[in-house]
Amino acid sequence: MENAQKTIVGIGNALVDVLVQLKDDHLLEQFGLPKGSMTLVDADTSQKILSATAGLESARETGGSAANTVRGIAQLGAKTAFIGKINADEMGHFFRKSFEDLQIKPHLLTGNIPSGVAATLISPDSERTFGTYLGAASEMVASELSDELFAPYDYLHIEGYLVFNHELIEGILKIAKKNGLIISLDMASFNVVEANLDFLKRLVNDYVDIVFANEEEAKAFTGKEPEEALLEIAEQCSVAVVKIGKEGSLIKAGGQQVRVAATTVNVVDTTGAGDVYASGFLYGLANGFSLANCGKLGGMLAAEVIQVVGAKIPDQAWPKLLAAVEEMKA
Repeated sequence: MENAQKTIVGIGNALVDVLVQLKDDHLLEQFGLPKGSMTLVDADTSQKILSATAGLESARETGGSAANTVRGIAQLGAKTAFIGKINADEMGHFFRKSFEDLQIKPHLLTGNIPSGVAATLISPDSERTFGTYLGAASEMVASELSDELFAPYDYLHIEGYLVFNHELIEGILKIAKKNGLIISLDMASFNVVEANLDFLKRLVNDYVDIVFANEEEAKAFTGKEPEEALLEIAEQCSVAVVKIGKEGSLIKAGGQQVRVAATTVNVVDTTGAGDVYASGFLYGLANGFSLANCGKLGGMLAAEVIQVVGAKIPDQAWPKLLAAVEEMKA
């Protein structure tokens, strides 16, 4: 791999996560949200949830799987951009400013309905439940995207959640492939894979260079356990990554295969672990790191994010991470 600074653009649902610390679980029952689940809700329900939790301790941060990955890559010091859709409302302005503050180039289209919001309801036992309103993010269509958006970049990272809109995701992949980008796909969720299996297999085979899957997603995609799943996925793309939680990750590219151990930490909340693993891995790949160091850096970022609530690595963790990056470059 040549050692040159490559640029990475992400595309996905532009959301704002509103993280709320619940005192008990009665609000989950009130809104019919199964504890621990991600439930898509309409604008009215989203507003009612936010109103009902207004008096509780809460915080806001940018969300969406690919957006989380791009944020991590930017914090590692790479040149990044993000393509998504927001409304010109308060949540949309918050999303745009957060990305601009991190030097992420925001290619943000403007929708007609409110910006997407994920109410992240955290129970006293640390279990999290999502009531997600996609909002303007759901209005993105392939015809709004152009060669000019993709051509300046070397890599495209796309979240599997977009696979529900077949026309959109294939349209994106066609433009990216036409413009010579290396395409990275995070499979997002085992139920996403199950619901779109044949279509997703064709996409991976025809367009995708790098696949990220956790153990459940890999099994949904191949019907196999991690080691065998890795081999099958690697036959369809250039780089296959299967994350196996506290067991670390398995990586295969061509004839090279590595297993990377995970760091043992106190788990508070697993939100964003897969997203920031992809941040570290793609940053490493773009900077010519060995496969083992790509996986190691991904694992280090994931270990930091699972020790806190939400999908954002705390500021105080970055000096240690950036020092580790410099050692890998040496």
